[in-house]
Amino acid sequence: MDPNTAVSTSAAISLTGFAIVIFLLLFLIAKWKWHVFFALLIPIILFGILPGVQQNNFIDAFESGFGNTLGSIGVVIVLGSIIAEALKHTGAIQVITKSMVNLVGSHRMPLALTLTGFVIGVAIFSDVAYVILNPLVHSAAKTMNVSIAAMSTGLVGALQLTHAIVPPTPGPLAAAAIVGADIGQTIIFGSIACLFGSLACWAWGVYFSGPRIKTMASEEFEGVSIEDLDGEGTKELPSNLSSYAPIVIPIILIGTQSVVSLVAPEGHFLRTIFSYLGWPVIALSVGVWLAYRNITNPEDKEKAKDAWVEAALKTSAMILVVTGLGGSLSAILRGTPAVDFIAMLFTDYGLPTILLPFVIGIIGNMITGSTTVGVITAASLVAPMLGSLSLSPEAAMLAGASGSVIIKYVNSSYFWVCTSLSKLSVPDAVFSYGGATLVGGIVSFLTVCAMWGLGLI
Repeated sequence: MDPNTAVSTSAAISLTGFAIVIFLLLFLIAKWKWHVFFALLIPIILFGILPGVQQNNFIDAFESGFGNTLGSIGVVIVLGSIIAEALKHTGAIQVITKSMVNLVGSHRMPLALTLTGFVIGVAIFSDVAYVILNPLVHSAAKTMNVSIAAMSTGLVGALQLTHAIVPPTPGPLAAAAIVGADIGQTIIFGSIACLFGSLACWAWGVYFSGPRIKTMASEEFEGVSIEDLDGEGTKELPSNLSSYAPIVIPIILIGTQSVVSLVAPEGHFLRTIFSYLGWPVIALSVGVWLAYRNITNPEDKEKAKDAWVEAALKTSAMILVVTGLGGSLSAILRGTPAVDFIAMLFTDYGLPTILLPFVIGIIGNMITGSTTVGVITAASLVAPMLGSLSLSPEAAMLAGASGSVIIKYVNSSYFWVCTSLSKLSVPDAVFSYGGATLVGGIVSFLTVCAMWGLGLI
């Protein structure tokens, strides 16, 4: 059976099926509050009974799409989650924050926190990172006598940007696998886009939301302060080098592999070496080892053997199944006339093809409230069209990811985590945090467009 010929019907019927899948996916999540697993699975199954669908080929496309996607990325997602657990428990995040404060000065704490979010958002889920840093946010706001919005907005935006755009965070890692993007290039150019986007988030917080929103720091939250970052308590924490290493070394290995593959001829020994060292499974395994080297507490050493891994597996489970189903959907749609029809609309009307994944990412996130769902949905729907759209996998993935952070509001769990911990009212949080992700997502997308226009991606 040929999974690439799952549908042998008219473009009208396949396009109708395409639209039904998207509508049902969004409706089941937004209206009936179904889990994204069933919200994806049910529409895909229903697609299989459309007139003209060859069920045997449909099944092959479903299974091959699911298996191939997880086969390339499943273990990597789990390893990334284990690194996040280790960073959370070993104090590495506190050390990274201290280094950013030292870099820009304690009088520029909003910028320091923004840069901290830019770094750790690559390795740890944004809501978890904000929970960890929240006491410092309140302490810094109180010390500098500025509103909590001025202090937290850049951090909120930066965490969300790198969480959504830069591998090896699970969402963008999964999306890159679905479209077939080079992981190293995606990391390099995604980081560039996120840096500009993060600075835009910081500017929004300092110059727009901060002066408008007067909510000050809450005494309810007590924890690490600016003084604590430079105090005696940091002696038990890992060094700067040890704290950054689990994040930076895997990225360097993956990025180097991409660079070497571009400059070294086929069969060159460097290409052979780095094709293995830069394989995400190896690179992130090195990251896990480096993260575990930071464990000094005997109790943590015992937990790291089992409890941390179990926590990482629980965190990864949803992403793994959604990623697999996204791969299935992409493989099924690849065999339909709808793909060519949609691509033709863009080419016939002269629309920039890079807008398609961007808009799909926006819609997916807007309806579901999940950047992960947004970026995976964009990748799944656009992947079959890449050839017709003359769009590189890297450009498509980064555009969809940039869209997935836009319109972050009351249907987002991350929004509520940040809002409740910052003690902002909902309207103020929508303006501050929603505004930051809107501005940051647009700036990141424009940066992606510029790199695409220059032929870099």
